[in-house]
Amino acid sequence: MESNRPEPRRRKSGSKPQLTRIVWTVVLCSVAVLGINHLLGQPLYCRCGSLDLWSVRVFSSHNSQHLLDPYSLTHVMHGVLLSAMLGVIPIARLQPWRFQAVLALESLWEVLENSPLIIHRYRTATVSLDYVGDSLGNSLGDLLSCCAGYLLLQVLGFRKSAAIFLASELLLVLTIRDSLLLNILMLAWPIDAVRQWQLQAAF
Repeated sequence: MESNRPEPRRRKSGSKPQLTRIVWTVVLCSVAVLGINHLLGQPLYCRCGSLDLWSVRVFSSHNSQHLLDPYSLTHVMHGVLLSAMLGVIPIARLQPWRFQAVLALESLWEVLENSPLIIHRYRTATVSLDYVGDSLGNSLGDLLSCCAGYLLLQVLGFRKSAAIFLASELLLVLTIRDSLLLNILMLAWPIDAVRQWQLQAAF
């Protein structure tokens, strides 16, 4: 005799555990980065005392001291690039953990970026002559920006994200004479002509 009772709804397997992993990843990476950068001597927020969430003055003591600034856009692109690169790894089991890997790599960079070695490199090789590292608030903003970049690629796909990447690079070059690719170039292989061109924007 067949039962007339309706079949129970099937739960979407894996969705809740994955969301839990994502939340814990953000929390743990944020705590680790902020804790290490605090030990490295970075301030809680802008030393100027301003509590503004956003600053556009990159050639000032406000640079990298507020939650967001023009360089936050480069961290969004970190999320796009890291997600795209890890996405081509031909191991299916790594894909559910791609977000965790992206944020772990971004966290590693946030710590290195505030180390004495990289701060000195910025001050001597790039246009960031007065760079003293990120405030804890700015580091948190960078991590959240990277998360936004990861989500951007997942929602829009590779082609649209690539178009946004190129547009963001152009926007930053036109507004602050810097960008993610220029930043990488000047850190790895400084070009004096580029540096002089960038410095002209400060005056």
